[in-house]
Amino acid sequence: MPRSGASGVRAARCRRTRLRQDGPARSLCFAAVPKPISPLLLLGAFALVLLTGCGSAGNASSTQAQKSTTASSGPCQTVALPAPKGVQHLRAPTLQLDPSKTWTARFTTNCGSFAIQFDVARAPKTAASFVSLARKGFYNDLIFHRIAQGFVIQGGDPLGSGMGGPGYSIVEQPPKGLKYTHGVVAMAKTATEPDGTSGSQFFIVTAQDAGLPPQYALVGRVVQGLDVVDAIGALPLQQNATDGPPVDPVVIQSVDVTSR
Repeated sequence: MPRSGASGVRAARCRRTRLRQDGPARSLCFAAVPKPISPLLLLGAFALVLLTGCGSAGNASSTQAQKSTTASSGPCQTVALPAPKGVQHLRAPTLQLDPSKTWTARFTTNCGSFAIQFDVARAPKTAASFVSLARKGFYNDLIFHRIAQGFVIQGGDPLGSGMGGPGYSIVEQPPKGLKYTHGVVAMAKTATEPDGTSGSQFFIVTAQDAGLPPQYALVGRVVQGLDVVDAIGALPLQQNATDGPPVDPVVIQSVDVTSR
């Protein structure tokens, strides 16, 4: 946790830089947060945010849960922040997806809809886990709890704080040479988990190239509505930050999986 004063500012900047090199994390570290958050669920130390983090983000989430949005979210509809679903205890799925079919998931949010296509050929276990969760309605009424402007948007946490998951994890090594470019969807992990570990938290890249190492399990790519994803990634954030929760909640209202 950065100290107060000039030295504290330098520490915060160093930490933020290190995170961006590592990638998105499940727990977020905000410059305005006075206490560090347990890094248990970093995207990988942010490892996708660079996925390591701090965290009294949970307190902010619980406070916001009592509010509805104001009208500052542009194209987004005004909705109330859903209550966290709490700690989950699901078992790892045994589902296997038919690789001869094209599998897609359409996300409907209060800011518009977008669709992703799963990369079943290169990430069959990760895709199957995501599809299993979506079919259970796991992602319904969850939020994008983190927006790193010009980098990624991150969601899929049942706690809404960046610290939750489904109660299980799977490991599937990312494809060699994987690049996290604009529209790529991948899974978050903690800094200490092996490469390719995933639970339920995912991120979508809004940068042209996030510059992350191939450590985050591949899900697929946005094939429709990338403009919606980019608009979410440009929403104003709490405390005028450039990385953190949006001022107004972005809620995943439903995820519908189809195959053909």
